[in-house]
Amino acid sequence: MAEIEKPEGGVTEEPQQPQRGGGGRRRRRPSSDVPENAFEGGEELTEKVVYINRSAKVVKGGRRFNFSALVVVGDKKGRVGYALGKAGEVADAIKRGGELARHQMLPVALKDATIPHEVFSRFGGAKILLRPASPGTGIIAGKTVRAVLESAGIRDILSKSLGSKNAANVVKATLAALLSLRTREEIYRARGIAIKKIETPQAPGAAAN
Repeated sequence: MAEIEKPEGGVTEEPQQPQRGGGGRRRRRPSSDVPENAFEGGEELTEKVVYINRSAKVVKGGRRFNFSALVVVGDKKGRVGYALGKAGEVADAIKRGGELARHQMLPVALKDATIPHEVFSRFGGAKILLRPASPGTGIIAGKTVRAVLESAGIRDILSKSLGSKNAANVVKATLAALLSLRTREEIYRARGIAIKKIETPQAPGAAAN
């Protein structure tokens, strides 16, 4: 057996044993690069928080707070939805609202980057007026209406919010207005009328040649 050398003081130094249970650094799982707004099938969605409300309930030990978040979700390609998420924390309420809104998305009729025609809608005390605009106009709207229009993929539109400013009613009125839009093809198809193709007029000189 190998002898352990003793120092001059007569005290032997015990060899240090490696510590167990958390002595070293733990390896963390690599964070996923997939965005939270990614949807099944590789579809990426935009999520906008319109309004956050806090409610308090008085209990024996004090007050208990709950939060509700109104979230609008869309793919910017003609599909949009909204939902109200409720939870004990703000982050959980937003997450819950986003999950519910993804399952409640509805298609909207669009014409290029604007809407096909003027529309007026109301929900409760909120009244919304939407008008198509020429390219380059942008979104002329308040923050609540803008959240719905941007999520649907509209880039040029004129809007006016009349009546109540309640965020929930304004979102519902805006979505109702978008859902009532119909393109020319849909109207003709419902009436059983064939769409006539209009030929582009040519110059007299070009027709003679």
